[in-house]
Amino acid sequence: MTQKCGLVAIVGAPNAGKSTLVNALVGQKVAIVSPKAQTTRVRLMGIAMHGETQMMLVDTPGIFEPHRRLDRAMVQAAWGGTQDADVILFVVDAKGGLGPKVARIVEGLQSRPEPKILVLNKVDIAVKEKLLVHVERLTAQIEFTDVLMVSAETGDGLDVLKDLVASKLPEGTWHFPEDQVSDASDRMTAAEITREQLYLQLHAELPYASVVETEKYTENQDGSVDIYQQIKVERPSQRAIILGKGGVRLKEIGSKARAEIAKSLGCHVRLFLHVKVDPKWDEDRGVYRDLGLDWVE
Repeated sequence: MTQKCGLVAIVGAPNAGKSTLVNALVGQKVAIVSPKAQTTRVRLMGIAMHGETQMMLVDTPGIFEPHRRLDRAMVQAAWGGTQDADVILFVVDAKGGLGPKVARIVEGLQSRPEPKILVLNKVDIAVKEKLLVHVERLTAQIEFTDVLMVSAETGDGLDVLKDLVASKLPEGTWHFPEDQVSDASDRMTAAEITREQLYLQLHAELPYASVVETEKYTENQDGSVDIYQQIKVERPSQRAIILGKGGVRLKEIGSKARAEIAKSLGCHVRLFLHVKVDPKWDEDRGVYRDLGLDWVE
């Protein structure tokens, strides 16, 4: 059979389930997920195989109203992820419904020439009577080639989605080895996993006021890896929250992150974390470089 390969851009509002969908299509975890909106900051590519078709899935940050430089860089990365796409998947939270955040994306997609597929996600927990209402409202504003209802969490509808996407991708040789699942470097993967633990273990707005940087990444002769990471926060009170009483919270974050990183890398990992207060970390060009984001004025 002839090989096919193409770029699939996945866009949607924060918390639409884009990263969960990418992980489900790839067949293993490549993007971090949490119940919090705006978990995804970087533009990450998950690589999924479907027969002789290689689907390069671009998981983009959720598109929202930006308020600061990091927000603007994330939104720019999201729209940048649609450039040169062979297919755009517009993922909508079927349970959350349609609001200003979805309307903002609709406006941006209306002029896009690429084939667009509407994917209503989370249908397993959505109010069934509202699904067709959502479809009618969205298809009246955008010309979609297809409309699918899926649950990335349970897997319902994903085989149909894979078949559909594969049918729309062009013939061409694969860009990546068959067993590669992501384009993220090990350094970035390690930082993202630690950040995921911040989202899962801390509450309120603290995760949004923090960033994780991999300062040193050493591969040892015995196959193990030593990773030194710095968690930057804006205020001393935030540092205290991450540390916890007697450093217990940071130890728990580090323990779970280390186990997840070791699982991802397939080797023994020693993880060293420290927390630094830097009120202007989001004005540091180096942070944007490490995240793979452009510096936005």
